[in-house]
Amino acid sequence: DSTADLMIEFYRQLQQTPDKAVALRQAMLTTLKQYPNPVEWAAFTLIGEAE
Repeated sequence: DSTADLMIEFYRQLQQTPDKAVALRQAMLTTLKQYPNPVEWAAFTLIGEAE
């Protein structure tokens, strides 16, 4: 499931950087490689402070 993979990758990236915006961006770029149609997973956004 692409959404689950995105979230797994987001938390994996979050372990490497405290910046949530960077972690989400990297997770989305990684997910895009495996799931080129972002309809199911691209709607995620951050609300509040990124750091």
